[in-house]
Amino acid sequence: MIVFEKIRWKNFLSTGNTFTEMTLNESKSHLVVGSNGAGKSTMLDALCFVLFNKPFRKISKSQLINSVNEKECVVEVEFSIGKVNYHVIRGIKPNVFKVHRNGQLLDQSAANKDYQKYLEQSILKFNYKSFTQVVILGSSTFVPFMQLPATHRREVVEDLLDIKIFSKMNAILKDRVKDNKDNFTACKHTLEICETKLNHQRASIHKLTELQEGMIQKLHNKFTTNEDTIVNLNTRKKENDHSMSVLAQSVSSQADVQEKYESLRDMRSKIEQNKNKAEKDHKFYTKHDKCPTCSQTLEEEHKHRQLVDAESRRVKYNDGYKKIDEQVSLLYDKLRDLKGYGQSIIELQSDNLSIDKQVARLLKENENIMAECNKETPDIDSEKVKLDQYELEFAENVERCAGVSKEFDNLKIVSTLLRDSGIKSKVISKFVPIFNSLINKYLQSMDFFVNFTLDEEFNEKILSRCRDVFSYASFSEGEKQKIDLSLLFCWRDIAKMKNSASTNLLILDEVFDSSLDTAATDELMKILRGMDERTNLFVISHKGDILLDKFDTVVTFDKVGDFSTMKQDSL
Repeated sequence: MIVFEKIRWKNFLSTGNTFTEMTLNESKSHLVVGSNGAGKSTMLDALCFVLFNKPFRKISKSQLINSVNEKECVVEVEFSIGKVNYHVIRGIKPNVFKVHRNGQLLDQSAANKDYQKYLEQSILKFNYKSFTQVVILGSSTFVPFMQLPATHRREVVEDLLDIKIFSKMNAILKDRVKDNKDNFTACKHTLEICETKLNHQRASIHKLTELQEGMIQKLHNKFTTNEDTIVNLNTRKKENDHSMSVLAQSVSSQADVQEKYESLRDMRSKIEQNKNKAEKDHKFYTKHDKCPTCSQTLEEEHKHRQLVDAESRRVKYNDGYKKIDEQVSLLYDKLRDLKGYGQSIIELQSDNLSIDKQVARLLKENENIMAECNKETPDIDSEKVKLDQYELEFAENVERCAGVSKEFDNLKIVSTLLRDSGIKSKVISKFVPIFNSLINKYLQSMDFFVNFTLDEEFNEKILSRCRDVFSYASFSEGEKQKIDLSLLFCWRDIAKMKNSASTNLLILDEVFDSSLDTAATDELMKILRGMDERTNLFVISHKGDILLDKFDTVVTFDKVGDFSTMKQDSL
């Protein structure tokens, strides 16, 4: 447990060149009062600044320096962890950052960033986010747990459960995995080179042996086979040339056929028009007894003549259409065949190109065979000595790569365990029911009867007595504050359980001045009074006259001229 004992500051915000010193662990409860701008919240900014190099409120570091004195801004804090005492000093103009342990200055040879990391990870076991969720419930720029992004919520809980060590281990492991992967890649590359050398040497010896045992004859047979193949390919090419000549002659008549086809199509179209006219006339005289234009009755003889004429024309044109249509179909099929001949010519041309490439390859191969046959056969024994060396080298690399591969597999298993979904997730899943139980206990203590649950991703689900489902955002500011307080108390209890990030300090900034009603205020005071004796409570409030009798010590801030002053009195 971290016990904060004392904090002091000078030339910090509205504080002048004389140290303002506040004892943090003498009384159980402190009421911090003062008018607006008197400096009540300065202790929050000073505490966060000295520990984490950033104030609690959204104030730039340059604005932290007192605007009158403009230099020697210093904040110091003293705390103990068990029997070890710490004294942290941080300043601006000049920049100062020192950490003393039992009076001895810790090594500052590392960069400031690493020095800060050491303070947070190895001493405090807190980062800024976790500290503000466990120690401070503030107004103004404070971001409650429920308003944090999911990743930040997880960071806070991991700090409280003391499982961030797995994240650190995972980060270290990632470097080892990368080094191992690089080593494995290099090993595989070396092995591939050895294998290539070995295979090349074996092939070389095999080739030499074959030469000695009759390779020349084999090469000769191959040469003869290639020659026969070349003859066959050239024969096929001549046949292709002949076929292309025949097809070309047929294709040459395509234009005449096309012209005749187009002419017959036009003729068919005209006949079809006449046929349709005859059918229309026949239909007209069949259905009409009067002229549709003048409404005069058509003479029966005239109507009969017209019907006979129309029928005669319809039969004549229909017969003509059928004959022409048959000729058009025959010419269409012939044109299709002629187009197919063109495609066949293209395919034959492509085959000839392929033949030329094959012939060229075979001629080149025979040229190489002739050159190979004229070579002298080298000494095989010396090549076998090299082969023995390559085999030994290959075997050694196989063994080394197997070892690297096994290590890589083991690292992957460990990496799986150290991921967020591994060991950490198992730990969190065990504590989630405890979180929910504590949160609901504190909510009920403040007369807020809902069923509040966090899942393992720290998303909330809130059920009313009527089982209506709500989210944090759907509640009033007063109800939200009850939830924020319940979470704060929950995280403090968890920190004490784990003894990971527990501290004596609890600071409530203007909580009693905001959205809590009288009943909620009374219930909150009951909770605060029931906290263990090691808790040192600081309540910053404008309602000093109402709350005065409820605290052991009152801390008063006043503004004298341009500077803030502080007085700490026991009640």
